[in-house]
Amino acid sequence: MKPVLLRELLGETLREQRFAQGRTLREVSMAARVSLGYLSEVERGQKEASSELLSSICQALDVPMSTILGAVSQKLAAAEGQKVTVAA
Repeated sequence: MKPVLLRELLGETLREQRFAQGRTLREVSMAARVSLGYLSEVERGQKEASSELLSSICQALDVPMSTILGAVSQKLAAAEGQKVTVAA
């Protein structure tokens, strides 16, 4: 079984958010001040996003980083077959 890679789940989540907003890769890359090619690689799970880059992308998408990371956490738990619980 292929291991679950955090960078792939993060990229998938960022792409889903961008699609939900009806925005292009170019629009978000310009707003985040990151190259279009690099953002594309992040979305495809080919590159690891630094915390600074992730912050810029989240700001460009106008979505709190905690929302993105929460969605990634839920996907990771589902992939691992775990019950998702919310910490108090």
